[in-house]
Amino acid sequence: MDIHSNKFRIIVKPNAKESKVEGFDKEKDAFRISIKAKPEDNRANIEIIKFLSKLLKKRIKIISGFKSREKIIEVIN
Repeated sequence: MDIHSNKFRIIVKPNAKESKVEGFDKEKDAFRISIKAKPEDNRANIEIIKFLSKLLKKRIKIISGFKSREKIIEVIN
């Protein structure tokens, strides 16, 4: 995953078999990410933060789209 700025957009597919980056959607300018967690009780959002933090080796937070499949993520330096 190649991130060039401190903010980027993702499109989440919850309840997948495994958590992984599916690719980049040029049309929506967003990374497509599958997450194992179900979209209940904020579980998918927590899993996204854990997964991306581990992948990028940096702290991240969701700044927009808490109840949507499309989210904006910020990398915290």
